[in-house]
Amino acid sequence: MPSREDAVRDATRRLEAAGVPGARPEARRLLEALAGIGPAGLLSRPEAPLETDAAVAFEDAVARRARRVPLAYITGHQPFRGLDFRVGPATLIPRPDSETVVAAALDHLPAAAGRVVDLGPGTGCLLLSVLAERPALWGAGVDRSPDALAVARANADTLGLTDRAAFACGDWADALADGAADLVVCNPPYVADREWPDLMPEVRDHEPPGALLAGPDGLDAHRHLAATLPRLLAPGGVAVLELGAGQAEAARTLYGDQNLVVLECRRDLGDIERALVVARRAGAW
Repeated sequence: MPSREDAVRDATRRLEAAGVPGARPEARRLLEALAGIGPAGLLSRPEAPLETDAAVAFEDAVARRARRVPLAYITGHQPFRGLDFRVGPATLIPRPDSETVVAAALDHLPAAAGRVVDLGPGTGCLLLSVLAERPALWGAGVDRSPDALAVARANADTLGLTDRAAFACGDWADALADGAADLVVCNPPYVADREWPDLMPEVRDHEPPGALLAGPDGLDAHRHLAATLPRLLAPGGVAVLELGAGQAEAARTLYGDQNLVVLECRRDLGDIERALVVARRAGAW
């Protein structure tokens, strides 16, 4: 059996040949996850041989990653805002960009807020992160994918939030009553059709297209949201919506035309305007 270090070295070479960015760190993470040894085990005993079962599992994982299957789909987990989320092919993989949505939501949370709605929750990372940091809130997620909802429910259970998080299968806000939300969070599809061929293989070939594609300009889902939010938000309600790069100006106009006040467009760590914060205009609906 190869040693742990030899296995990482060989996997790094194969992943580099396949064009995987950050090949060595990814090889290390795969070994740590599949062999169950953790970072300390690899650092303290790099010469230790891999057990047969671990070597077989690692070989399969490296082969999948070389085919550009996302690392999170192989390990089944992805960290997000200090929490661990299960992921699967029916869900988008939580990304640091989306943590900007949670941070903005917590900062703009109405004082009397009690009800949070996540439209298209996927893994539930936005909703569950908000609930984890605000114990007085109750939340609901609405998604069209039963498989995605199963992942979100599992995450709610793992995080001990089942009693404050409900999930329903439906077409976004069509399943919700007027004034149902004090806070809405949403990471809608926002990839323009023309951008699809240029996406990384990990995204284009493996993540669910229905959670990504949004028409010729990438704003179709935002148009639907802009028309829905004035009805869905309670008086004083706020919505925080994720944007794609370069969409902020068009989104400001889009939501401003629908009885919504734009409060902020917060930039992510890459200095991209990522989280649009809007409020229901007084007297709207």
